Amino acid sequence: MEEKNETFTYTYSAKEQEEIKKIRDKYAPPTKEETTMEQLRRLDASATKEATIVSLIVGIISSLILGVGMCCTMLPGWEQYFVLGIVVGIVGIVGVIAAYPIYTQMVKRKRKKLAPEIIRLSDELMK
Repeated sequence: MEEKNETFTYTYSAKEQEEIKKIRDKYAPPTKEETTMEQLRRLDASATKEATIVSLIVGIISSLILGVGMCCTMLPGWEQYFVLGIVVGIVGIVGVIAAYPIYTQMVKRKRKKLAPEIIRLSDELMK
């Protein structure tokens, strides 16, 4: 009898290699400092993160207040709360409307604060 030494080898595709690298990088200890481009991206993202969170909180709470106002006006037997429901609903509507201006003002303020650092980093990268 003849014994055959068969081996099977498999190589991953480029897409799978990239996925493997991403997974490996999650668990590998950090070996390098943050590059200038990564720092620029991080600063740019931080300009909107806080404003997004605050505006979402204001919008969600205001929509819940609007819903309470609607409930007060629509439930049978709650006629004594009709006017209160309208007032509460209007407060909720104002809050929902205010969420976007709050966002834009916070982003504008944060971008003004970050502008010198962003300009410095982008000048460094464009040289």
